[in-house]
Formats: sequence, structure tokens, C-alpha cells
Amino acid sequence: MLLSVSWLEWIGYISSLLVAISLTMSSIVKLRWYNLLGAAIFSFYGFMIGSLPVGLLNLFIVLANIYYLRGIYSKKESFNAIRTQIDDPYLQYYLDFYKKDILKFFPKTEQIVGDIQEYRDAWVLLLLRDAQLAGILIGKRHGASLNILIDYVTAPYRDLKTGEYMYQHSDLFKREGIELLIQETDKEPQSKFLLKMGFTEHPKGRFELLLK
Repeated sequence: MLLSVSWLEWIGYISSLLVAISLTMSSIVKLRWYNLLGAAIFSFYGFMIGSLPVGLLNLFIVLANIYYLRGIYSKKESFNAIRTQIDDPYLQYYLDFYKKDILKFFPKTEQIVGDIQEYRDAWVLLLLRDAQLAGILIGKRHGASLNILIDYVTAPYRDLKTGEYMYQHSDLFKREGIELLIQETDKEPQSKFLLKMGFTEHPKGRFELLLK
């Protein structure tokens, strides 16, 4: 049966699949890119089968995605990081609200999320993006080293920009006398993120970034 499907029908199936996948993306940027690609192929499919409504509608969707993606990439955003304490009420509300998602990326930190007594000396940052709380960083400091326990950003802000600000453009760690960042993870998405941020991978899931 599959062999009897024409190449044009396959194009229709593929474009429909891409549009469907785009709707599962938590990142707005990824959603726009997948939706743009799916709509572009769907537009081609519509014109090829002689259906102007399908072709024109999806062409409009392509142009709308290009318009919004251009706005996203050209927008100048403001980043900042504010030191706070582990028992900050706002931080505790944030940890409780995103507990399930945080533990998917950092399963070994349930004590921090559920019971802060052991982490009262933790090094804590609120990560701001255009004055909105985009994420948090919690670590334990040992001299000039910071062992990062949680480095979490909420889904709408997972386009690497917050991480690039923290690890590549900001001097917030250096101002505090921190020279080495350490993070241990066995989660592939987090490992890929750390490598993109310039961390070096070591055995047993240990990643290090030496601040120059």
C-alpha cells in the first residue's frame, strides 16, 4: 500500500507531520521554525494539486512566521542576574511551581526543591530577561569554584540566549571571585547545552568551564 502512494501525497503527509510537530514545541522559536517549514511544503503541495485555498493559506502562514521570527531575532533584550537567598519566598514559590519540570532535568536535586534546610548557604541567582524571571541558578561554592546544582530556564526562554548571557557575556561570576564552574549531569539535553556554552566534558558526566 505504501508503495502505491505518489510522491506528491508523501509531500502532503510530511508537511502535515511537520505542522503537527511544531504544535508540540514548548519553545516559541522552534515552534515558528517547524511551522514555517511545514507550511512552506504544504503551500507547495497545495499549488501542485491545484488547490489555491491550501496553497495561499499556507503561503500566508509562511510569511507570518518569517515576520515573527525576524522580530524575535532582531529584538534587543535586556539580561540581568540578581543574587538572592535560598529561602527567598519568591524563589521558593518558583521552585514549587516548576518542581516537576526541574526534577526532569536535575533529578538529584529533590532536596533543594523540597527541603532547603541543608542548602541555606547555597549560591543563588535569579536570571532575568526583560525584567521577567526566565530561570534560576543554584550552586554550592568551594573557594573559587562553583558546583552548579540547578541551572533551570523555563520553556519559553530555552533559546540559549539566557545561557549565553550567563556563561559567555556576563562577568557576574568573576565579580564574585569565581574562576571555575562545575556541573554534573547524565541528561543528554543538559549535556548538549553545556557543551554549547563552552564547558569541557570530563569522565562520569562532569562538565567544567574555566572562566578567563
